[in-house]
Amino acid sequence: MSSPVSNATVQPSPQRLDAAGQCPNCGSSRFSIFHEVRNVPVHSCLLLDTAREALAFPRGEIRLGLCESCDFIFNAAFDPNMRRYAEGYEEQQSFSPRFNRFATELASDLIDRYELRHKKILEIGCGKGDFLALLCELGGNEGIGVDPACDPRRVAGLAKGSLAFLRQYYSEECSSTEADLLCCRHTLEHIPDTLDFLRMVRRGIGDRPATLLFFEVPDAGRVLREVAFWDIYYEHCSYFTLRSLAKLFESCDFSVLRARKGFDDQYLLLDARPSHGSRPAPDGDPEDTATDVARFVKGYAEQMSAWRRFLQQAGAAGKRVAIWGSGSKCVSFLTTLEIQDELDVVVDINPYRHGKFLAGCGKQIRPPEFLRSYRPDIVILMNPIYREEIGQHLAHLGLASEIVSV
Repeated sequence: MSSPVSNATVQPSPQRLDAAGQCPNCGSSRFSIFHEVRNVPVHSCLLLDTAREALAFPRGEIRLGLCESCDFIFNAAFDPNMRRYAEGYEEQQSFSPRFNRFATELASDLIDRYELRHKKILEIGCGKGDFLALLCELGGNEGIGVDPACDPRRVAGLAKGSLAFLRQYYSEECSSTEADLLCCRHTLEHIPDTLDFLRMVRRGIGDRPATLLFFEVPDAGRVLREVAFWDIYYEHCSYFTLRSLAKLFESCDFSVLRARKGFDDQYLLLDARPSHGSRPAPDGDPEDTATDVARFVKGYAEQMSAWRRFLQQAGAAGKRVAIWGSGSKCVSFLTTLEIQDELDVVVDINPYRHGKFLAGCGKQIRPPEFLRSYRPDIVILMNPIYREEIGQHLAHLGLASEIVSV
């Protein structure tokens, strides 16, 4: 079955590109392109002030390749010059009680397990600084956050003044800053040259073997197995499995202490310390990822068709449909499917998103209270982990909408 939209194509038989380039995670030239999407917005968390700006937002191409040597998946068409992580970039998730519970449990585990009390913490890609503030509050630590889109006002008054922020990209200069914990959550997947980046981190640590690293990224294996095309977008140029993530750290002279999954198996979590000399890659069958890729390729067109059919049938029945969650998943869902009149209402609990417009599709983001008057028949959740939380919110609004999760 062919895809029902014009901007996305799939190559059913991956093409071998032996000499066309290198895997940015291990340097191998043995990788295959298995998925292409054209005409996608180059940012999905950068919010716009008008629908016109949003519709005219720059676009790019996704060409996902699978490295046969290390299981790493990357966008071979990614252009780093298109990045704009600055004012207007809104990625904060801590308005959700469910997400906050996960973050608190995670911070408490790191503090207790590694005795991170009265220590110095540096977070790479700290976002608005809420997780860094949490680590400092719970452990009495001092924190430095590095992010070009950080906003110190968001955490003003938290952690008793022990926070400092650098509004810049993490660089060689930053890497030499001494810290007991280097934390990096949901940033590595935005970096195209992953091997060079982690080598820079290792050089900066130097001969400080007690330094702890904690990295968190989305699980590419889940995306592939669930054919979650809404979890593939331009900002994410690097996609990891546990094996490829651990192998990257081992190849850069780190000892992996723990590598596991979290947040309902949506995220990969890795703890590491510096070592001297690379170590063997962790156990893992590369064929598992190849099988997952084949499943994604086979199911992609069917998944796309199913969602188009669902929305068309809802419209034909006169049902009102809204999306809850305006982040990257939402932008990818709407733009990949080329949604226009089939769905107009997008809501989000993050007040900093309200009134803004989504890149690529031009939809305006509204507060959940808007649903009181709109009264949707169906609410599509962009992340099923929030189903209970959002169901309670809908009930509080006096709504009995059908909840459908991606």
